[in-house]
Amino acid sequence: MSNPLIKITNIKRDFVLGNEIVYVLKGIDLEINKGEYVALMGPSGSGKSTLMNLLGCLDTPTSGTYILNGKDVSKMKDDELAEIRNKEIGFVFQTFNLLPRTTALDNVALPMIYAGYSKSERSARAAEVLTQVNLEDRMDHQPNQLSGGQRQRVAIARALVNKPSIILADEPTGNLDTKTSDEIMKLFNDIHANGNTVILVTHEEEIAAYAHRIIRLRDGMVESDIKK
Repeated sequence: MSNPLIKITNIKRDFVLGNEIVYVLKGIDLEINKGEYVALMGPSGSGKSTLMNLLGCLDTPTSGTYILNGKDVSKMKDDELAEIRNKEIGFVFQTFNLLPRTTALDNVALPMIYAGYSKSERSARAAEVLTQVNLEDRMDHQPNQLSGGQRQRVAIARALVNKPSIILADEPTGNLDTKTSDEIMKLFNDIHANGNTVILVTHEEEIAAYAHRIIRLRDGMVESDIKK
């Protein structure tokens, strides 16, 4: 059996608010293998956003270990975490997070600048992933010239550009209508079929239904973990 891509052991995350401590994650154990398609669900306050921030190396746990792709990231410093984020994780957010006065091509190429690729390599790879998400005719458009669904496709292309180990999507259809949401989720199916590991954070059952495994959190603990 190969090692899991993600292995979390007894992860806890506390936050100090004034003179009290809020215990958000209360000892989570989790393994996710390469190529899985996982939805992370839970009511508001369940800890799913905190867990996603830890999975995405945007935050570190109070205690416990997080092994990502063989590396212990739970003890890393900020600059090491930034490098891991850029190499290993592609993020897709509800609000797209695109640079407004920048073309789709340059938005997608952005993570490659930090990874040290040349301009010609960046343009070629950005064009390749924009074609993959069916936006080959929109590469020179700025975000305000694109629909919400097209903007989210640009964001997905940007997440794919560095060939990360994991695509981490936080409520990726939260700002989209039903028809556009279905199109975006079909795109995630394609991305998963190409061998990517996809972790989706959502509060919508119909969006979670696209995943092959649903992990539900409640009160900072894993309530259920069901594979289809």
